[in-house]
Amino acid sequence: MTMIPPRPGSVARRALTSITTPAWVGRRVRLREIEPADRRTLIRFDRDSAHGRYQQVDGYRHWAAHRANHPGSGDDFQLAIETRDDRTLVGSMCTTQAEPGSGRFSYGIGIGPQHRRLGYADDAISILLAYMFGQRRYGKCEIGIYGCNYASLSLHGKLGFREEGRLRDQEFLCGGAQYLVLMGITAHEFATRTSIDVTTR
Repeated sequence: MTMIPPRPGSVARRALTSITTPAWVGRRVRLREIEPADRRTLIRFDRDSAHGRYQQVDGYRHWAAHRANHPGSGDDFQLAIETRDDRTLVGSMCTTQAEPGSGRFSYGIGIGPQHRRLGYADDAISILLAYMFGQRRYGKCEIGIYGCNYASLSLHGKLGFREEGRLRDQEFLCGGAQYLVLMGITAHEFATRTSIDVTTR
């Protein structure tokens, strides 16, 4: 859905000590570390997406979130998204470009085609934002979404992200030259929509 994938070598496989706490459980999904057994399902999601309507729009590749271990910043990590009730793997997400000094971060998320439009992405993003703003004390999240990915643009607008600009992209997607919509949300903006204490650094 979001278009800022991890930079090569930047996604650290880190042990999230609080990954099993209630902070990582939402209304519909729970977030956990990627496990080796997840690879086959995540690769299948990518293959299925390649045959769908938005062949290249999702940009973020599930498999990018579970590559071999790479050193990186402590707040760049990857997560599996599974349903809360029966623990079905429905997608993955990762934080990227986390810069504690500037208080900014980004993320990539992908939901398997058969699991879309069920509220899983909404819930997973809300969990991640609550953690990064509330516990890690980041001040802003910035993402990029291709302009033809209306579902993702709508979802992020509903979550409180605001459009901050557009970048022309020379790739040809959705039948023509596309642009990247830059969107962002601050910790304060997120806090006004939730009951999370998000005092920033």
